[in-house]
Amino acid sequence: MPVKKYSPVTPGTRFRVGNTYSAITTDKPEKSLLAPISRTGGRNRTGKMTTRNRGGGHKRKYRVIDFKRDKDGIPATVKSIEYDPNRTAFIALLFYADGEKRYIIAPDGLKVGDKVVSGADATPDTGNTMLLDKIPFGAVIHAIELQPGRGAALARSAGTYGQLMGREGKYVVVKLPSGEVRRILSTCRATIGTTSNPDHGLQVLGKAGRKRWLGRRPRVRGVAMNPVDHPMGGGEGKSSGGHPRSRNGIMAKGQKTRNNKKNSTKLIITKRKSTNKNK
Repeated sequence: MPVKKYSPVTPGTRFRVGNTYSAITTDKPEKSLLAPISRTGGRNRTGKMTTRNRGGGHKRKYRVIDFKRDKDGIPATVKSIEYDPNRTAFIALLFYADGEKRYIIAPDGLKVGDKVVSGADATPDTGNTMLLDKIPFGAVIHAIELQPGRGAALARSAGTYGQLMGREGKYVVVKLPSGEVRRILSTCRATIGTTSNPDHGLQVLGKAGRKRWLGRRPRVRGVAMNPVDHPMGGGEGKSSGGHPRSRNGIMAKGQKTRNNKKNSTKLIITKRKSTNKNK
């Protein structure tokens, strides 16, 4: 999916890099698959702000996505590729042979008119959903389940994918987008291919207002606050602020926050890649 650079006809378009949305085929969603969304603006039932930097944004409707892909053996035809305001990847509207309509996360390269199917008899083609036990080694997959029948949980955002590396008994070994290599039950499902909109990360909003349209309020730097408001606040002039940490005091440069007593720890073979050079 290519991106385009805007001519600087306004200050907001001078540095803006936007998506061409050339893969989108319609701007009218399927009404039967829409649901309302109630937003809190980061506030609890008493009106107190419990999550900062949230609020506002354009009004949205939720698109009901089929993360389970449990209509086994029934072929479906891709009717349209659509934009979803609730996620970074695009979605595809499927018309099943029995008349049912469902949305799925659109794989990259899926086009209108293509056929997709799920189940034990599916072939490893783009858009088909299979059991991990049936997927060949080295295959690129997305929308990966963690628990059988619970629905896709991993590799759902734009341009992400995992790779099936091998099998160990009742588990398969999958390399995740974070770089983590872990075991997943072979009875879980995954979809063949990578997710759509791979150039999402190349976009530049161009102005603060577009961030507000997305429902994000301004974020104040910790070093610009007072000591009562942030561990890095205070000081005369432009002070460094001390050791980088969050508002709650959690170190930002390598402090381990994962609970090693989690049951899933034993399933991790290689931890995710770290950006800290000292680790």
